[in-house]
Amino acid sequence: MFLKRPSGGADWLIVGLGNPGPKYEGTRHNAGYEALDAAARQWGASITRVQFEGLTGRAELEGQRAILLKPTTYMNLSGHSAAAAAKFYKLPPERVLVLCDDIAQAPGRLRIRASGSAGGHNGLKDLIACLGSDTFPRIRIGVGSKPTPEYDLAAWVLGRPGKAEAEAIAARHADVEAAIRLIVSGRLPEAQNRCNG
Repeated sequence: MFLKRPSGGADWLIVGLGNPGPKYEGTRHNAGYEALDAAARQWGASITRVQFEGLTGRAELEGQRAILLKPTTYMNLSGHSAAAAAKFYKLPPERVLVLCDDIAQAPGRLRIRASGSAGGHNGLKDLIACLGSDTFPRIRIGVGSKPTPEYDLAAWVLGRPGKAEAEAIAARHADVEAAIRLIVSGRLPEAQNRCNG
């Protein structure tokens, strides 16, 4: 996956999806936030600058300049924040890497894709609408499915996983960080081979 180097002072935008504020800390829907925070700690980066309706930071990975972004628009409007940052840094959708929760995967299972539909995820749906494309790579982090079909979806994703499930999710943060490095260096298929399933 070779892409021409952009001209806007950054090579990649890495977006962790979630909802801001203490009320939502540790919820299933904040798996993207938490994975990006864990990766930033590994890179010695802080995501604290208020910008683009979100919090941003910077890191250099595999020779690539990355902007780290946690939208604070709430999940359903995540695309507004990400699209503003992508536009500012002149980054095409193919250079916007998104980390998000996935209720279709067991807690801690990862699914990496180069593009695709929102699959019912409102954050991804808004990203696709605001970027005008679904051709952005994403790392979907399993948080487990609803216990019964009639269980309220919002209540599930805004709830907190049990201890074992939370540990299974956190245990994959190192794999997410490694996958990010592979993807920004143009090795997405290798990241898929290592992490999917």
